[in-house]
Amino acid sequence: MAKVYLKLDLETGKENDVKTALKKVAGVKSADFVTGAHDLIATIEAKSFEDVVTKTLPEVRKIKGIKKTITDFAFEWA
Repeated sequence: MAKVYLKLDLETGKENDVKTALKKVAGVKSADFVTGAHDLIATIEAKSFEDVVTKTLPEVRKIKGIKKTITDFAFEWA
């Protein structure tokens, strides 16, 4: 199972539209507004990191109102 944290910078006034659209994308498990350097953080889960990169992220990039994304891949250490 692949897990990714996606940090998003949004256009002013588009916050709720982006969050609503983001939650409809397959693999997006949560989307929360946050304080700090970014506007929203989403958690994505998929079978593999390749699925995240080739399927989920292209769908996210279609959402209007997103200025920038930063993708953090989460890893388990034994």
